Amino acid sequence: MREYLLTLCITAAVTYLLTGPVRKFAIVAGAMPEIRARDVHREPTPRLGGIAMFFGLCAGLLVADHLTNLNEVFAKSNEPRALLSGAALIWLIGVLDDKFEIDALIKLGGQMIAAGVMVMQGLTILWLPVPGVGNVALTQWQGTLLTVALVVITINAVNFVDGLDGLAAGMVCIAAAAFFLYSYRIWYSYGIEAAAPATLFAAILMGMCLGFLPHNMHPARIFMGDSGSMLIGLVLAAGAISITGQVDPDALALFTGSEKAAVHQTVPVYIPLLLPLTIIAVPAADLVLAIVRRTWRGQSPFAADRGHLHHRLLEIGHSHSRAVLIMYFWSALIGFGALAYSVNSASMWIVLGVVFLSAIGLVLLLLPRFTPRAPRWAERFVPPRYRRRRQAAQALAEAAETAPQEAVAQEHGAQECAPATGERAPVTAGTTGVNGATAIGARSRIGKAAR
Repeated sequence: MREYLLTLCITAAVTYLLTGPVRKFAIVAGAMPEIRARDVHREPTPRLGGIAMFFGLCAGLLVADHLTNLNEVFAKSNEPRALLSGAALIWLIGVLDDKFEIDALIKLGGQMIAAGVMVMQGLTILWLPVPGVGNVALTQWQGTLLTVALVVITINAVNFVDGLDGLAAGMVCIAAAAFFLYSYRIWYSYGIEAAAPATLFAAILMGMCLGFLPHNMHPARIFMGDSGSMLIGLVLAAGAISITGQVDPDALALFTGSEKAAVHQTVPVYIPLLLPLTIIAVPAADLVLAIVRRTWRGQSPFAADRGHLHHRLLEIGHSHSRAVLIMYFWSALIGFGALAYSVNSASMWIVLGVVFLSAIGLVLLLLPRFTPRAPRWAERFVPPRYRRRRQAAQALAEAAETAPQEAVAQEHGAQECAPATGERAPVTAGTTGVNGATAIGARSRIGKAAR
């Protein structure tokens, strides 16, 4: 566990430290498209955050290769090399799209090629465990088609949900955390070495997302772009393929008593192949709804619109931060609910807990304008919007009284500091509209969210 945590921390550190220079590079390179009709943010924001995430992935794999216990993953399996090959290809396609806006069909072809590259190097589904039936062997073509379909669906599900600041990175991080706990349990508790690559992939994926989130939280200073969303989608799919198509339920049968019992115990991780991916069920549902909605209107399934789930949350009155937290909540409920079910599928308390938390989630959805108020003793420790209305009104009145005096002082200071030659005075860092075009200065607080 310590070596996995070390790999996670190094991946997160590399991603975090490289995101700042990558932001400056994206601004210089012009990877800052104009605001489109479907976008939520108000200021042009640089993309190409996937560059830092890709180098974080490389750093995590490099460190794991030099650790004593994790080195066996590279010695006994070719899956880490297959992941790196497919990730490099999909990352390159994403970088080109962030800069030049390539066609959607070209991106789809690139996703299929990246999945094919991983299949050629051994990262593929060899058999399909079916609850109540047992282990069903797949032919080479069946395994290839199923692997490519799972990779493409997962990549586009993550790409579709990347619409608000910190949304995609946070949801994938939650899914990766649940997946890590599940795969680590199979590897450590049952001693099945075939689950080690999936555990490593999940740890690295968590590091990539955690390292990028501080730069991407609202208001975001940089977007991950397709170079980042497609990359983390591919890594997530690679972990699911590894533990689903490589771990033989016959090995688990030694601990559970029979092959059918082993397949039943691992249902939460095999459902992703059929539904797909319970660990990212929210973006997968958003993907299906988007395809149905656009096809019903006679549009292309790849045509962009403002009908995604996060757009609907904003339309009914939720704030940007609350919409993101609600999506986090549902992702955690589904992912960790499946994890709890895999540990003890016969417990009624797990089902009741999931139902209770689902009811809480529905209440949060129906109360978009409800703002909780902190008790009086805790008001000094919370933001002003959570304080009582009387104190908030007093703060607004005080701000209104001091605003004219500050405006006069600023105007007087500007007249004194203005150059006598009539040249334009320089704009100070932090002024509205500047942070989207420069790589220095404080973040603007009026910028809204991503795509």
